[in-house]
Amino acid sequence: MSLRLITTQLNGSEFTKTMDQLFRSFRKIRNRATLGVLVLAFILYVSSSQTISDLERVKLSGELSILTIPGPTTYFEDGKGKNGFDYIIANQFAESLDLTLKVNTASSLRSMLLSVGGPQGNFAAANLVTTPERNKILEFSDPYLNITQQLIYRRGTKKPKTLMDLRGELLVIKSSSHSETLKQLKNDIPSLQWREEDGLEMNDLIKMVHAGDIDYAIVDSLAYLVSRHIYPNAGLAFNVTGTQSVSWAFPKHGDGTLVKAANKFLREYVAGGHVESLTTDMLAQSRNFSVSDSKRLGKLVDERLPQYETAFRNAGKEHNLDWLLLAAVSYQESHWNPLAKSPTGVRGLMMLTLDTAKEMEVSNRLDALQSIEGGAAYLSKIHKKLPDRIAEPDRKLLALAAYNIGFGHLEDARILTQRMGGNPDLWKDVRENLPLLSQQKHYAKAKYGYARGTEPVVYVDNIQYYYHYLNLHFQSLKGQPTENMIKSDIKASWKEDSVPSI
Repeated sequence: MSLRLITTQLNGSEFTKTMDQLFRSFRKIRNRATLGVLVLAFILYVSSSQTISDLERVKLSGELSILTIPGPTTYFEDGKGKNGFDYIIANQFAESLDLTLKVNTASSLRSMLLSVGGPQGNFAAANLVTTPERNKILEFSDPYLNITQQLIYRRGTKKPKTLMDLRGELLVIKSSSHSETLKQLKNDIPSLQWREEDGLEMNDLIKMVHAGDIDYAIVDSLAYLVSRHIYPNAGLAFNVTGTQSVSWAFPKHGDGTLVKAANKFLREYVAGGHVESLTTDMLAQSRNFSVSDSKRLGKLVDERLPQYETAFRNAGKEHNLDWLLLAAVSYQESHWNPLAKSPTGVRGLMMLTLDTAKEMEVSNRLDALQSIEGGAAYLSKIHKKLPDRIAEPDRKLLALAAYNIGFGHLEDARILTQRMGGNPDLWKDVRENLPLLSQQKHYAKAKYGYARGTEPVVYVDNIQYYYHYLNLHFQSLKGQPTENMIKSDIKASWKEDSVPSI
């Protein structure tokens, strides 16, 4: 490599000036030995320099690495591949830098925090709350989500109203923000006692409370909302804190360039409604939660779904759709009853109309395999028909709404959404305007006229709940080889709490 090329690659004005001075000196030197020594010395000087920024170094490597902890709200792999709230956002950040995201998982929160900035990860993304103690050793990005810390208890026992009412074992994750909160609260409540354990994830705590292994735990609202329907014996007692910010964690020793890039991305990502869309996708099932329906779903997962699981898997593979999503749609449509029939003549597992069945070449709607194949082909067709610019998860949610209400009515709702100042490519905006299609002043101007716009909103929310139930069900089966935890979960009766905000 020539010295002039080295100069081009370096960005420090000090080095550029040094290079110019050296080149002028070299022209005056006739002794080649002396010139070689000077060149070697300069190359060693350059190679030991710190002029390349953290962001430039990451870009030169070609990949962005994150540290996280596996869990339903952070990172996991399912039928769609890699998934998880933090993973999706971090992957979008990597793509914005034209980099490949590399995920490294830590065995515990404590080990993850200690490894930030090392060879395992440029930063940590695991629903991390900024705290005074963490701020001493880590640099945090701008927040992208708000949560609250909540105390959960086992239903059937006395529900505590404050921390002073606790009569049993309270467990929190070691080195967690919950631990810091309790240490601060102990100044005002000297009798407060708790136990800390390393190597746990919040979903583990919820499961332990549900099973009666511990009496109480403190978890984040996001974690509780995602898992509460799968562990119904774990109930919400009260909020321990107010709203707290969730951010990414970077090393203190960095030069700030990577953090700056992350902040720019996060501000644009949040402002674009993408975090809200992800939250809606993850949590809508909790807002329309039905206790009786959850019990029935659990029962039919054992009794009916196994008969059609292979067909759902094959249809999903054929049409590039998640088989669990197809199963969720089918449950919403027919409760996996191949002979189901609606008052309007819609029939079968996927409840196809005659026109749709003909279009998808389904000769017998009561044939389970044909119905699943036809429904999958139709959903895939709608999904592809949407404008290319619409990204996931909004694309999937809009396709589901169209499956229910018809593509024409969905387009009317999207046009109305844009007219009302919303984004027609975001489900959260479209869902607000779909119900307006039942009002004359709006449907009179719509191409396809009147529509029961509230129906697809409930429809999509229900499917999201069923999908997440099924997803956690199969994840639980993998993690519980000797015991079907879901079977015991659905037999438990419980009273629904009000849904806390996050």
